[in-house]
Amino acid sequence: MVLYIWRHPKPIAANGFCIGQTDISVDKRKIKRLANKIQRFVRLHQLPKVIWVSPLQRSLKVGEILAPHGFQYHVAPELAEIDFGNWDGQPWAQIPKQEIDDWCDHFADFAHNDGESLQQLFERVENWLNEMAAQNSGQKPVLAVGHAGWINAANMIAAGQETPKIAADWPQAVNYLQCRKLDFQPKKLAVYNSQLFE
Repeated sequence: MVLYIWRHPKPIAANGFCIGQTDISVDKRKIKRLANKIQRFVRLHQLPKVIWVSPLQRSLKVGEILAPHGFQYHVAPELAEIDFGNWDGQPWAQIPKQEIDDWCDHFADFAHNDGESLQQLFERVENWLNEMAAQNSGQKPVLAVGHAGWINAANMIAAGQETPKIAADWPQAVNYLQCRKLDFQPKKLAVYNSQLFE
């Protein structure tokens, strides 16, 4: 089964903040820009007008904009970004350096105060991918609007990579509004050239 997943538009005033599951707003013009891009892509490739979004407004609003244009959108909490616990929404500069050092040194398993570890994110991503593949029987591509950490995790799972143990092994994020194509089978994911689409 093929997954086309776009990263949400850039949130307003997010620079310098730890943004995981903080529900931060996005300029409506940028949401419309991504919705238009998805509509053109679907039309060009004759794909089904069904898209999955996270409950966070930077993803959800894209589905809401697409709905009047014949799209069905489904909200999947599993598509949400990693939960940084009480770091979420805080300026990075106000998070104690020792806590950040602990996170970097125990990158896979560190979860700050009711947050989610990277290992937990990987498990959530892999479970959703396998569930979607099983439901779909590999017949139709799946479309989604997601988040950078989620997309990185899916790409690494697809490539057969383990959860990174140190922060230096974490890949650079896909750009805002960019699409990544993943080709996978249930329980065994394989990246399809990790293609990016503008």
